[in-house]
Amino acid sequence: MHILLIEDDLSLGSALLEALKLEGFSVQWLRRAGDAPHRLDDAGCAAVLLDLGLPDGSGLELLKRWRGQNDATAILLITAQGELDQRLAGLDAGADDYLVKPFAIPELLARLRSVRRRQAAQSSGEEWAFGVLSVLPRQAMARLNGAPLDLTPREFQLLLALAEAGGQVVNKHKLAQAMEPLGEALDMTALQVHLSNLRRKIGAQRIGTLRGVGYWLESLS
Repeated sequence: MHILLIEDDLSLGSALLEALKLEGFSVQWLRRAGDAPHRLDDAGCAAVLLDLGLPDGSGLELLKRWRGQNDATAILLITAQGELDQRLAGLDAGADDYLVKPFAIPELLARLRSVRRRQAAQSSGEEWAFGVLSVLPRQAMARLNGAPLDLTPREFQLLLALAEAGGQVVNKHKLAQAMEPLGEALDMTALQVHLSNLRRKIGAQRIGTLRGVGYWLESLS
């Protein structure tokens, strides 16, 4: 998943860049409002981390511009402007979340994961769409191009764990743990077998791999 980071502070920006990459994200880091894309769909990002106090302009104006274009990309505000009226202004302008500096990076990562999960869920909260692949948690089923997929309980649990991450890399050990409620904990060999079977049913290109770390679910047509 690609993240657009707009933050002018060198120290914080460097720390966020490193942390996001360790989580499996690709990141474009900008430090000025003037360098931000006019339209977010031109940036190809799944989420934006946006500072409000930029040296050449207001991040709030960027937020308003993008929301005025009906862009639904997840946008998290990261700022030292923590007064109630400032937080309300950011959320009312269309931010998905608001985090006041200084903050712990693990908290930011958790909030980013939460926002991505909410974005993946449809308005009813019953169907998560990844391109033409749909996951219906309550019905324990999935569809590809509208047709139901014949998944085993293990394969569905694996798909659900990937879908819940909203396109973020899921550590392979966490995937194995996510499947424990269905029986014994999976070893890595068994996990690879289930991944292979799931890829065969939904399309190998829909599950990305970060070698030695984990996997993510792609949104493809």
